[in-house]
Amino acid sequence: MRLAATNLSLPFNADESALMMLLASELRVKQEDIQSLRITRHSLDARDKADIRSIYSVSFELSTENAKRVALLGLKNVGKLPERSEREPEQGTVPQDAPAVVVGLGPAGLFAAHELAKRGYKVIVIERGKPIAERKADVETFFSQGLLNTNSNVMFGEGGAGTFSDGKLTTRIKDPRAEDVIDTLVKFGADGNIAVEAKPHIGTDVLSHVVADMRNALQSMGVEIRFNSCMTDFDTRDGRIVSVTVNGKEKLPCCAAVLAIGQAARDTYRLLVSKGIELVPKPFAVGVRIEHPQDFINRSQFGRFAGHPRLGAAEYRLTGKSRGVYTFCMCPGGVVVASSSAENQVVTNGMSYHSRSERNANSAVIVQVNPSDFSSADPLSGIIFQEKLENAAFRLGGGDYSAPAMRVGDFLNRKKPEHFGSVAPTYRPNAVPRDIRKCMPPAISNGIEDGIRTFARQIHNFDMYDAVLTAIESRSSSPVRIARDENGEATRLKGLYPVGEGAGYAGGIVSAAVDGMRAAERIISRFKPMRG
Repeated sequence: MRLAATNLSLPFNADESALMMLLASELRVKQEDIQSLRITRHSLDARDKADIRSIYSVSFELSTENAKRVALLGLKNVGKLPERSEREPEQGTVPQDAPAVVVGLGPAGLFAAHELAKRGYKVIVIERGKPIAERKADVETFFSQGLLNTNSNVMFGEGGAGTFSDGKLTTRIKDPRAEDVIDTLVKFGADGNIAVEAKPHIGTDVLSHVVADMRNALQSMGVEIRFNSCMTDFDTRDGRIVSVTVNGKEKLPCCAAVLAIGQAARDTYRLLVSKGIELVPKPFAVGVRIEHPQDFINRSQFGRFAGHPRLGAAEYRLTGKSRGVYTFCMCPGGVVVASSSAENQVVTNGMSYHSRSERNANSAVIVQVNPSDFSSADPLSGIIFQEKLENAAFRLGGGDYSAPAMRVGDFLNRKKPEHFGSVAPTYRPNAVPRDIRKCMPPAISNGIEDGIRTFARQIHNFDMYDAVLTAIESRSSSPVRIARDENGEATRLKGLYPVGEGAGYAGGIVSAAVDGMRAAERIISRFKPMRG
């Protein structure tokens, strides 16, 4: 009989073979009675730095007789292994008379196309950016020379914005599709540990290869993928989308369109508003990136065990009370990256490679912004607010995509920044010492100040003088939501399925991918595949 056990605790540096001994002791059986032991989840409990623990969930086989004896023990952490439900959406009856068009090749678009293609549906994907190899070259040119390609950068291109990030796969959603996402990423080259670790990450270096392999698989399944192809218009008939216009000239007929545009596609938001699609302002957050030495974060979280190879680079997640300030998208052993996607704007984000071995840790320190802060009926008022911040950061940095930055001590003491100290900023093309308060409203800068002081009570010396703040972190999430109905379609246009972060319905790689899968299933439930 296949059983599962949870909350098995061992010292973090214990050999995993000790798991068998621990489990046998809990079950009161012999070790040889336990067969096919498999770790299904692993996490660290570092609340007691003197006794850091590894917490495991496992599955295993017991004979029916032994399983009955274990059941009589009434162990709360042991039970039958839940069966994984197989999902197969019921196919619709409407003939697919035109391809399904997927707009955007980030996680939502990739997984929507994958769900459709593996069931035989005709799919065309359009992506305004370039394939990953060319995109990486354009990003490096921007980092090294400050030459921005507005359609091929950290925000636009194959894989979406998440490709140039830590590749975090942690999600709060409780959806069985999330397991399918992880399994698919492993299938296309991600480390199998992402299916086990409680806080899995891929790393931008590995994720780029996974994305390319997944795209190759889609093409082998018959999906047509067009790069350098931006949706510039669309046509409707009787309240339903019937075609998508690419680059202002070519019309692609479609039975449905999955709108997986990502939150940087501001021109597309403006197109949607002009065409009468309902967009609704939503809360988001803005702020800065903070950098500390990774060694300091390791010591603060792991104490005397800092640097142990089994622990790796330490993380943190902190929350303050003032105006909803919190840390976000923490990148252990990572770098701060230039995420501009339009001219004359400076935008920051964080990125880690798989090894998480760079000298600094970085995280966003962001403050919540609500639609009421804009006092405008314009559904794009949040985007306008973001653009003002990004333009101000660009000017403050000198107008060459250098980012304004300053030491935490200078920021807290309101001193004019003149140089950096022991913590060197990692932002490229360049970071220059500037008073970052000058590129954001007082409510934001004061919230950041209050947050840092609060966080210093949670992690001693978080407010270290030489830690670096780099502005501006303005795209933690989309400031708008593209309204959709209970069937996932845009409220004012049938056949248009807004999905992912850009639509305002996801907050990371996994949740965006799951949202794209749901849209694909809804298309499947309406249409039967085009043949030939």
